[in-house]
Amino acid sequence: MSATSPFTKSPVRVRVNRLVLYTALVAITGLFLGPFGWLVLAGLKTPAELAASPVHWLPHPVQWHNFADAYRLIDFLGYARNSLIIATIYATLVTLSAAWVGFGFARLSAPGKKTLFGILLGSMMLPQMITLLPTYLIFAKLGMVDTYWPWVLWGLAATPYLVFLFRQFFAGLPRELEEAAIVDGCGYATIFWRIFLPQSWPVLSASFVIAFTWTWGDYIAPQLLLSTDRTTLAVAVMSTYVTSAGTPVADLQAAASVMYVVPILLIFLVAQRGFVAGMSTSGLK
Repeated sequence: MSATSPFTKSPVRVRVNRLVLYTALVAITGLFLGPFGWLVLAGLKTPAELAASPVHWLPHPVQWHNFADAYRLIDFLGYARNSLIIATIYATLVTLSAAWVGFGFARLSAPGKKTLFGILLGSMMLPQMITLLPTYLIFAKLGMVDTYWPWVLWGLAATPYLVFLFRQFFAGLPRELEEAAIVDGCGYATIFWRIFLPQSWPVLSASFVIAFTWTWGDYIAPQLLLSTDRTTLAVAVMSTYVTSAGTPVADLQAAASVMYVVPILLIFLVAQRGFVAGMSTSGLK
């Protein structure tokens, strides 16, 4: 006669717990998707419906032509290409530079390393507005305004948050990997490129997605440093769809914003497995 463990849950209780969990997950998902859903609906309405009080929740009739008009009224592909170039350059360079710096903090020993790492983390507390004017003056003196060189230099300089991710990941790798490579005559540069970097694909994926999203969604830097022809899609969406009096055309802005967000969603859907793995493993030892 087998005794039932007091810790064994009944099938009914398990199903109830799962139902509660799934209900909570659906509610949280709806909470996060709500703003995007409202943006899609706004892109399908007329200006009168957007300004109506009380709120018209559903468009009637559906204005599908808003998306075509938003695409046609500006050089949408041209601005998207500018955003893609800048975001890809920055995301690639900052991922590699952050990985190199994180490797140094994780595996190398030097006087003052902990102090430098603390200063690096402390720099994340600085608001972007504090460094905005000095950054512009530096790039203006170097003749880099209205070029993509600022994003190249920013990418080569790494960024504290991504350095922290790579440092945490590299610190958790076995010491035997490094010692075996040193015995075989490898230097630290070879160890990084041939052993540690290939092992860090989850963090590489997460870092690239994060950096790409930062740059794709940045409005301040392109607005400050680039001319109208070279600017990004974020700036074009916010500043181009206006009337002759300067009033924003809300329905076209909403439709353009939906098309602006779609590439980021596609990138995340493609790289989500590596992104989640990188965010979950970078804090483990």
